Amino acid sequence: MNLKAAMATNAASARSVKEFVFEWEGRDRNSKVVRGEIRAAGENQVQVILRRQGVFVTKLKKRRMRAGKKIKPRDIALFTRQLATMMKAGVPLMQSFDIVGRGNSNPSVVRLLNDIRADVETGTSLAAAFRKHPMYFNGLYCNLVEAGETAGILESLLERLAAYMEKTETIKAKIRSALMYPAAVIIVAFTVVAIIMIFVIPSFKDVFSSIGADLPAPTLLVISISEFFVDFWYLALGLPIFGIYFFMQACKRSEKVQMWMDRLLLKLPIFGELVNKSVIARWSRTLAVMFASGVPLVEALDAVGGAAGNFVYKRATAKIQQEVSTGTSLTVAMTNTNLFPNMILQMSSIGEESGSLDHMLGKAADFYEAEVDEMVAGLSSLMEPVIIVVLGTLIGGIVISMYLPIFKLGQVI
Repeated sequence: MNLKAAMATNAASARSVKEFVFEWEGRDRNSKVVRGEIRAAGENQVQVILRRQGVFVTKLKKRRMRAGKKIKPRDIALFTRQLATMMKAGVPLMQSFDIVGRGNSNPSVVRLLNDIRADVETGTSLAAAFRKHPMYFNGLYCNLVEAGETAGILESLLERLAAYMEKTETIKAKIRSALMYPAAVIIVAFTVVAIIMIFVIPSFKDVFSSIGADLPAPTLLVISISEFFVDFWYLALGLPIFGIYFFMQACKRSEKVQMWMDRLLLKLPIFGELVNKSVIARWSRTLAVMFASGVPLVEALDAVGGAAGNFVYKRATAKIQQEVSTGTSLTVAMTNTNLFPNMILQMSSIGEESGSLDHMLGKAADFYEAEVDEMVAGLSSLMEPVIIVVLGTLIGGIVISMYLPIFKLGQVI
């Protein structure tokens, strides 16, 4: 027990040692000038590592580490595309990492690439190095890289993976753009109404109090709401903000809340169809890429559910995987979920019968991606008049309610 504890302590202390990035230049065994970057605890460690690799160091400089921005999926997609391009051009893997790292403006991405490069230099496979960073490289990514390394077609699979990630990010961006406009308008509308209720309506209230006339019901309702905003402005403004924040946290932490939210999104009148088609497009594209890369169907379904981005489809994919593993055809298993439209079921059936499942699923993904494009364009033009009518009714209703007593006074005079 003491020996195990000592080993664990040593391992923990080794992990806690602060590391730096060093830029080095030297000569290899053939006297050729080589240069690069390495992550280590100090200059002596760099000298030892490079000496083992047959490099005589002539220049060594510690690079200052800047705080980087958060690494986003599009950063990983860009890195994958660049790495695939370099390797297709015949550039060795280590040199490709150097070139891609030097060309990236985000220090966080550079540090990530340096960590991966250091692992690969010590003999770790590329897929295993990626698996050490699950926050940025999911199971789908690592499985495809591993399949590429095993089959000797890493550059081709990286290129296919980059194309897949770019299309997925494009769909997500279009969904976000479709939802961003109404969300922004709702926030602005709430802010304007809050300002009117807190600062404008009380002035009208003072005028009406000095007149002493009986006020119409709509005016009394607006004044009551205004009094609530004035007396409890911190609740009126704070509750929506904290409510949204806690709801988002609950969606991240609770499977039940996430499941409820994903079901609700699929049932929304207009946006539900858009979300459904985008999820089906990602589901089909992911399975097509995995299957075309030589990953067995049952294993491929492992990564497909999570990549779909919807908990309802994730659970359905788990059931599909279970049925397929017992000998059921993919099309029958998909039909049993009652989630997939008839078109994709027919495409899947034809693909299974003809032995071109990846091709048919890819075609289905192309179709639904085009449908998402059309729906986003249609929603943008449809939402504008709807939002204008809603805002006009809301602001106009408040204005008319406050001017009703003035109109009545005019009639009496």
